[in-house]
Amino acid sequence: MLFGSRKAGRAGWGRFAFLIVTQAALLTGLGFAQQAPPAAPAIAGHTTATILGTVKDVNGNVVPNASITFTGSQQTYAAAVNANGFFSLSVTPGTYAMAVSAPGLVPWKTSVTALAGEYREIPGIVLKMNALVSTVQVNGSENEIATEQVKMEEDQRILGAIPNFYVSYVPNAAPLSAKQKFGLAWKYSIDPFNLLLSGGTAGIEQAENTFSGYGQGAEGYGKRFGAAYADNFVSDMIGGAVLPVLLHQDPRFYYRGTGSVVSRAEYAIATVFICKGDNGKWEPNYSFVVGNFAAGAISNLYYPAQDRGFQTTMDNGLINTAMGAVGALAEEFLLKHLTSHGKSR
Repeated sequence: MLFGSRKAGRAGWGRFAFLIVTQAALLTGLGFAQQAPPAAPAIAGHTTATILGTVKDVNGNVVPNASITFTGSQQTYAAAVNANGFFSLSVTPGTYAMAVSAPGLVPWKTSVTALAGEYREIPGIVLKMNALVSTVQVNGSENEIATEQVKMEEDQRILGAIPNFYVSYVPNAAPLSAKQKFGLAWKYSIDPFNLLLSGGTAGIEQAENTFSGYGQGAEGYGKRFGAAYADNFVSDMIGGAVLPVLLHQDPRFYYRGTGSVVSRAEYAIATVFICKGDNGKWEPNYSFVVGNFAAGAISNLYYPAQDRGFQTTMDNGLINTAMGAVGALAEEFLLKHLTSHGKSR
């Protein structure tokens, strides 16, 4: 998640200021007095829309042999799901009659309006048993579905550059395995943007002589860069992988996108303190809160002697917990409309 919500903070105002300056533009226009539109607006330069979803039966099993049609006033598209019941395709913007069918199951139909540049996930595609057919074979595992969904998340970038991997636009995403949690944290932590962020943070701290114990010159900058990157890396791994694996929790933010502005804001802020468990139920978000303070405590190993201590750990933990709430609000109200999703899968 952005705004340090998945990262450890630093005591110096330099890094805090850099985060605010480099990302404040993304919060511009975040209006809590107006209801966010139910669908993403058109994105300049895009001439197609992407529609995706997962087809299941009434027992929650995926339906790998389903076929899908989108019938519009001028054009018709056909799609087939993969072995995990998942489909994704690009269509010309417009309104379509969507029909999903599979042998032995009752067809599922709805109407879909797709906007240029929109990334539309169709929820609730459930095919019921045809009364004339007694059995139907389905395949696919939760791990395979999660693998497909993680691939989509790893394509998500704000303004095409800033990684936005820790957000799920699928309301009932499959739980992540331990391997998938560590893989997502690793890919996020080594992303080139995070290296640039650490470099910018170190430059501002150098100019302000934050953490003066590091000194100046190339050596001082190198130490500041290393500390800034270590802060991020340690937090990514603890809050995004180690604790979620040990506590069986999901480190992702689940985009809601519906309801009043107040209810959505309350939900976003609450996700700092609650999260989905691997069992799909909401529970205290120990991974994020404890992870913030644990990463702050570990930073005492490499901060200058005068900048270590209990107060620094507490300051870092509290600042990053608060920044997590800001990031969650941005994810719920703004960043979905600025996030690109790579190629359709």
